[in-house]
Amino acid sequence: MPEGIKINNSYPSVTDLRNKAKRKIPKFAFEYLDGGCNEDVNLHKNTSEIREVELLPYYLSKHTGSELKTELFGHTYDAPFGIAPVGLQGLMWPNAPEILAKAAFNHNIPFVLSTVSTSSIERISELTEGQAWFQLYHPTENRLRDDIIKRAAAAECPVLVILCDVPTFGFRPRDIRNGLAMPPKMSVKNILQILGKPEWAMKTLIHGQPNFETLKPYMPKGLDLKQLGKFMDATFSGRLNEEKIKPIRDMWKGKLVLKGVANEADAEKALNLGIDGVIVSNHGGRQLDAGESTIKPLTRIAEKYGDKMTVMMDSGLRSGPDVARTLASGAKFTFMGRSFMYGVAALGNEGGNHTISLLKTELQQVMEQICCEEVKDFPHHLIK
Repeated sequence: MPEGIKINNSYPSVTDLRNKAKRKIPKFAFEYLDGGCNEDVNLHKNTSEIREVELLPYYLSKHTGSELKTELFGHTYDAPFGIAPVGLQGLMWPNAPEILAKAAFNHNIPFVLSTVSTSSIERISELTEGQAWFQLYHPTENRLRDDIIKRAAAAECPVLVILCDVPTFGFRPRDIRNGLAMPPKMSVKNILQILGKPEWAMKTLIHGQPNFETLKPYMPKGLDLKQLGKFMDATFSGRLNEEKIKPIRDMWKGKLVLKGVANEADAEKALNLGIDGVIVSNHGGRQLDAGESTIKPLTRIAEKYGDKMTVMMDSGLRSGPDVARTLASGAKFTFMGRSFMYGVAALGNEGGNHTISLLKTELQQVMEQICCEEVKDFPHHLIK
């Protein structure tokens, strides 16, 4: 294990964390985190197709050690992975975004805050000393868009991520059954589930009911759940196009990333619009069950555009070897959402540190095993 890294030996894999999380949080919260859309085909395909990638070891090469540090947008991070934006994090574990933001800062990896998470831009910026990225759901009104972007700039976010893969809300049967579709509703069944998870319930009481903290300044006071659904529907339009991206590029002076790119045509448009990087993603298999897994378009996009802009990937990664496979396939950097949320739901305040340490340990072992000295060398170990 790398020097200075400690993990809880009772949970030596993300699968262990997932199993523990399932036991610790209400069923409706776990299923919101864990599920995909429709029949979950793409959810499972994401991970299974990443794991078809094979790596070539060079055992007789002169190996002087392996280094996880990775330069991205002018900052050297301690590992080539970050924490992806996840909505409603505080629903799954109270105070989750703050726990993860602190852990990311301590480990010097990027944390990306979602517009619809449960901590504000300002609070997360304070915890990370201005190092956190911010992911924007595109508002319907330019006034609201501009104000949120100004707040992200004032909070010194180095990277703005704009989301392009939610033109509609995914059809998620579990969430519909559990009352977590829009508008959400709390059923007797959900209340009974809460009563069966006393630690989750107590911490929720302490931290308060999860809310869209970044959006609070724009929300009418005293919204009930039905009104909240109408507000979200009226306030956000996830459908992006070039005309909507241009003013954001003009306004935002930092690095701009487009998340949700799934084909070369959109990557070409992003490049022409002056986007600094793309995250190849299918929203964790939560939007289009009939689509490709992420690793396939990543390989094509990285080959065609990897020398012109920064190509990254999320969706489906669950381990250090998954990160290695993705980097070997052409990604410059990777992001994970569920893995970190499983960690926090399983281990509370220690979940972020544990999960990051675990992934670092796994990735370090792969690098040492295949005799890969630097992250940028992973493609040399890809078996095509």
